[in-house]
Amino acid sequence: TDPHDYEPTAQDARTIASARYVIVNGIGYDGWAQKLIDANPSSGRTVLNVGDLLGLDAGANPHQWYSPASVHRFVARVTADLVKIDAAHSAAYEARARAFRSSGLRTYDRLIAQIRAQFAGTPIGASESIMSPMAAALGLRMMTPARFLDAIAEGNEPTESDKATADAQIAAGRIKVFVFNSQNATPDVQRLVDAARRERIPVTTVTETLAPANVTFQAWQVRQLRALLGALKETVRS
Repeated sequence: TDPHDYEPTAQDARTIASARYVIVNGIGYDGWAQKLIDANPSSGRTVLNVGDLLGLDAGANPHQWYSPASVHRFVARVTADLVKIDAAHSAAYEARARAFRSSGLRTYDRLIAQIRAQFAGTPIGASESIMSPMAAALGLRMMTPARFLDAIAEGNEPTESDKATADAQIAAGRIKVFVFNSQNATPDVQRLVDAARRERIPVTTVTETLAPANVTFQAWQVRQLRALLGALKETVRS
């Protein structure tokens, strides 16, 4: 299900009504979740709104799981919340958090540092705004117009001017890699992907949700970062 269009179920309402801890994305991404929280008030429930944690309002980029800095802030806050909610097991939560940072996220953090060290400043294109926070963290130059990225992410039609700019960037070789969300291959996106491949610009993919659905966050992100690193290395060989 497209997260932007998700329709909550009665089971979702029951789950939130009985939960001691609820995490919502915020930033205009999952307004249905806050409605369920408001409809089922509970004095014994802690709610973490990630947008509030990061100081981001609706209109900002909601895909903060693609921001390494946001990921680390989120981990710290979840740990602190769980320690407060369930103080009897605080040592276990803190130990798991240390292990997650030092081991679970080790390859994720290493790949981010490696790409930034080797390829900072490299111009890239993308199909939508999912990639923008990660591109900034990696030091890559996002060339595709922000309005184009936002329009595709929000299910809107990009302007003809922004389409023309994205087309021209590919045709002129002004981008070295093109990154697209394979879960949202609109006709405009597919046209850019096809054009990039014709121009022999490496194409790599990301997804908005876990792919496959049963992997861990870090395994999902590491796979995508390795693919991006491989695409960037192709630009050096060529």
